[in-house]
Amino acid sequence: MKEVRIHNKSAKPDNIIEKEHKIFEQCEAIERELPSWLRGYFAYLRNNLLPMSRLAYLRDTRFFCRYLVRETQIQEEISDTRSLTPEHFDQLTAVDVNIYIDYLRRYKVETGDSITVYENDRSSLARRKSTVSVLFKYLYRDGLVTRNITDGFDPIRLPKAGEREIKALQDDEVMRMLDAVEQGSGLTKSERTYWKKTKYRDKLILLLLVTYGLRLSELQQLNVSSFNFERGEFLVYRKRAKESAMPINRTITNAFNDYVTLERPADDALHPDHADALLLSLQQTRLTDRQIRQIVKKYTSISLGTSRKQGYSPHKLRATAATSLIGRGHSIFDVQELMDHDHVSTTQLYAAHRLHAKRELIKDFEWEEPDARSGRSTETEEK
Repeated sequence: MKEVRIHNKSAKPDNIIEKEHKIFEQCEAIERELPSWLRGYFAYLRNNLLPMSRLAYLRDTRFFCRYLVRETQIQEEISDTRSLTPEHFDQLTAVDVNIYIDYLRRYKVETGDSITVYENDRSSLARRKSTVSVLFKYLYRDGLVTRNITDGFDPIRLPKAGEREIKALQDDEVMRMLDAVEQGSGLTKSERTYWKKTKYRDKLILLLLVTYGLRLSELQQLNVSSFNFERGEFLVYRKRAKESAMPINRTITNAFNDYVTLERPADDALHPDHADALLLSLQQTRLTDRQIRQIVKKYTSISLGTSRKQGYSPHKLRATAATSLIGRGHSIFDVQELMDHDHVSTTQLYAAHRLHAKRELIKDFEWEEPDARSGRSTETEEK
């Protein structure tokens, strides 16, 4: 493979450009598996969606095309997705697409001696349906099919905003989590071996998540040079290529200094590709999304008293930051700005969650004994 060099004249760090380039390469690889006459559709996705959303839509489009080739009568005519024609799509009806969505609820894939069963929830089904809807609307708009069949797609009912259960740590659970990373409590013997080498890094990860509600990708891409202690802020590169300055408090300053001075290797000991990366693995490379998820699940599982598998994801620590800030009386609009929510209605979900939490707190918080009131009523009647 040829070496990829970044020639960067933008304000973005090289690692952000490199990550976006890898997503573009994945998108292009999928496009090569699909019919060439869909080039206009590919351009539409490229110009209207964020890189990760574009990748998700292309993956769903590829899956739909593979389904047509393997699971429908089209398989009698062709054997690969690149051979699909506009006429194949024009033959499909809304009923065919509804059958496809129903197929997605649970399907199996046989590979060698194993069978893997896949099951999708309603959110996943809605996204797959959205992909097919966008595809057919594009095909109809550009005259590649003669009918717009999307009006006949069956609706998928998603839970309303108020019906969603927001999972977040309570304040005492956050303190137990931080105590676990500071003291190594709750860790297995094997985990403590690694903890001794990474406890300051892991503490910084957890604090950045519960303080600022960073997205996993935003945290993973942080660099040492992102932090400017003279100005008391660090830069985060968010969705839609937006740069955001985040203020640094005393807790983060102390955690950063502990990690950099006591644990992180010196820059000159690192490979140039990882010299500026803030969060490093024991192999001295930038931590991956998967590694960060495992770290977070480990410490949140200790806090919650559950298995490692049932520990919380980084996104739930993002929810923890939002509910904690709102619970302390901060403005919803200020929290929206910090969290980078597109709409304040998203932030309001966390406010509703805090109201529910208050009700749960008061529910069993009584100053009278359970039978005290009934006893008093009896005494009154006797008098």
